[in-house]
Amino acid sequence: MAPSRLYLPRFLQIFTRPSLSVQMMWVGLAITLFFVLMAILAPVFLRWGWVQNPTVFLDNIPNQPPSFSHWFGTSKLGYDVFARTIFGSQAAWQVVILATTFSLIVGVPLGMVSGYLGGRLDRVLLFLMDTIYTLPGLLLSITLAFVVGRGILNAAIALSISYIPQYYRVVRNHTVSVKTELFIEAARSLGADTVTVLTRYLFLNVIQSVPVLFTLNAADAILTLGGLGFLGLGLPEEVPEWGHDLKQALEGLPTGIWWTTLFPGLALTLMVVGLSLVGEGLNEFVNPKLRRES
Repeated sequence: MAPSRLYLPRFLQIFTRPSLSVQMMWVGLAITLFFVLMAILAPVFLRWGWVQNPTVFLDNIPNQPPSFSHWFGTSKLGYDVFARTIFGSQAAWQVVILATTFSLIVGVPLGMVSGYLGGRLDRVLLFLMDTIYTLPGLLLSITLAFVVGRGILNAAIALSISYIPQYYRVVRNHTVSVKTELFIEAARSLGADTVTVLTRYLFLNVIQSVPVLFTLNAADAILTLGGLGFLGLGLPEEVPEWGHDLKQALEGLPTGIWWTTLFPGLALTLMVVGLSLVGEGLNEFVNPKLRRES
C-alpha cells in the first residue's frame, strides 16, 4: 500500500515555497530584532562599562575620528557617537511603540463602531478622519509637537494623531463588508447585543491588515521622529536621538567630519528598511490574493 502524501495547509505553504518578499521579510525581521536587542541591552552595556554614557561629553576630545577608544568617533561637543547611536534606538522604540499603540487603540474601535452602526455617526467620523488624513503627516506632527512640547510622550501623541485615520479607514471598510455576513445575522437573531457582536464576532474578522499597517506606520514614525529631532521639536536635548544628532553633525560634514553623520543616519535607515520589509512580507502573508499570485 503506497503511503499517502502529507499536504500542508495552504497558509503554511508560504514557508515551503517562499517568494522574494517573504525572504526579504526574514531579513527585515533580523534587522528589527537586532535593533530591539540593542535597545534592551544598552543599559546593561553601560552598567558593565562596555559603552560610555551618551550624555557625558566633557571627558572626550571633540571631533575625534573612529578609533579603538571611540569606535564611531566623537561629535563636536565630545559625545561618544557609538553610545549615542545605541541609545538612540532605545528612544526611537519608546516613541514608535507608544505612537502606534495609541493610534491603534483609538482607530480600531472607532472604525468598528462607525462601520457597524453607520448612520450619522459614521458620516461624522468619516468626515473627521478624511479631514485629518488629507493633511501631510509630517506637517501635522510638526504642528502638534510645537503645541504639546518636547518629550517622549508628547512626541508619541504628536505622531499618533496622523495614524489614527489609517486604522479607522481600514477597519471601517472591513466592518462594512463583514457585518452583512450570515454569522453576524445569526448572532443578532440569537439576541447578541452590539458589544457582543463587535467583540466576539467582528473583531478578529476585521483586523487582518492591522499588523501590516502597524509595522509600516512604525517605519514611518521613525522617519517622522527623525524629522522632528532635526527641527528641534522631538525629544529633549539630553536624550540621545538620531535626528537631533544628524542636525548637530551637518556643520562638520563639509570639513571632512563624516562619522558623526554616517552612523546615526545609517542606524535610522536600517531600522526603517527592516520594519518596511517586515510589513511587506506580512502583507503577502495575510493577503490570500498575493499568495496565489506568488
